Amino acid sequence: MFSRGVRIATLLALTCLVYFVVAQHAAIKGESIPIDVTSLSTQEIEEQLQQCSILESLSAHEASTKSSNPSFLQQSFALLFPFSSPAVNAMMGTLYISGPPNFLLALCPTDIDPSSLNVMVAFAVGGLLGDTLFHLLPEIFLGEVPEGEVRAVFVEPNKNLLLGVAIMVGFLTFVAMDKGLRIATGGEGHTHDHGSHKAVEEKNKATSSALAGKGNTDGELRKRGKGADKKDSTVEKEDSPAKSSVKLSAYLNIIADFTHNITDGLALSSSFYASPTIGATTTLAVFCHEIPHEVGDFALLIQGGMSKKVAMGLQFVTALGAVLGTVIGIAVQEFGGNSASLAAEAVRGVGNTGLAGTSLTWGDLLLPFTAGTFLYVGTVGVIPEMLETGPDRWKELRVMGLQFAAMAAGAGIMLGISWS
Repeated sequence: MFSRGVRIATLLALTCLVYFVVAQHAAIKGESIPIDVTSLSTQEIEEQLQQCSILESLSAHEASTKSSNPSFLQQSFALLFPFSSPAVNAMMGTLYISGPPNFLLALCPTDIDPSSLNVMVAFAVGGLLGDTLFHLLPEIFLGEVPEGEVRAVFVEPNKNLLLGVAIMVGFLTFVAMDKGLRIATGGEGHTHDHGSHKAVEEKNKATSSALAGKGNTDGELRKRGKGADKKDSTVEKEDSPAKSSVKLSAYLNIIADFTHNITDGLALSSSFYASPTIGATTTLAVFCHEIPHEVGDFALLIQGGMSKKVAMGLQFVTALGAVLGTVIGIAVQEFGGNSASLAAEAVRGVGNTGLAGTSLTWGDLLLPFTAGTFLYVGTVGVIPEMLETGPDRWKELRVMGLQFAAMAAGAGIMLGISWS
């Protein structure tokens, strides 16, 4: 028989042994395996961040508080774009922005004053800038968050730089196009300033009157020796350059419209591939812009001496540029890839395999490119017109108030669509 002291000592030894074994097991179980972070892609990092307890709690709260009933706008967008394919929805959006504005030209009188569209132009600019600032840019840099979810975004500095370069390229593309057309037309160029068409017409009328006056003077001097019929011939020859200048400007405007509509098609295709909501809001913004744009260019063609039927036909041809742009955008997204397709096909553990070592593909650059073109149209293309003033101060103040109210309404609609 062991003494009481031996039994107590043995019990203490067993207790220490059990404690040591349990502690070692806990240490082995809790030991973290080193991770090579350089071998993780951006999506893999975001997937691991998504498993954090705080994000899971936020997602659960968002899902429980979010209404399951779709809003009126969501129902409207679902009715207008019922397909699950972004390519088909993009083509639907192209039909919406190209068809109705061109059909409205049949109702326009041939003597319409483009400057009367200034308030509508301001509304369209508010919509374009609102869509760019409230929808496109957040989508470009942060991505779209599905309804009822909360997500962590891993910031790639080089990725953001490439996106900024794409925005600048889109902006400068329109600068180069506008500058080239101004050189080709001797300073007129293609502009979204719909009040300028009237100024061009008045300028041409003044030129014709001056030429006619000069012709009359020359005719009176020649009448003594060569007769009055020589005077009419001189006036007709000197008046023809003014008319040909207007026609040249009109034809070059058609080329510019076709190019502009291509970028509209690119915007729609890239927007729908980003998300259905972004695609629908971009369609709405482009549609609001196209109506005054088409009417203003239609008036310019009429001033160029074309019949209403020919002007409508040419505007229909320029609308095909949007279809071409949409097809190009779909092809780039399908064959050039995007972040979603790259993530699905990526091999885990090898890091980012996109452009310049980032998670970007060529398809991801379409949306920032079109955002740059929208910034040009909404600022350089129209703001100079809003800054022009006349001698009547009260009239100018009233017009300015209407323009700013219309711009605020257009931007407010875009803000309301995104607000949650």
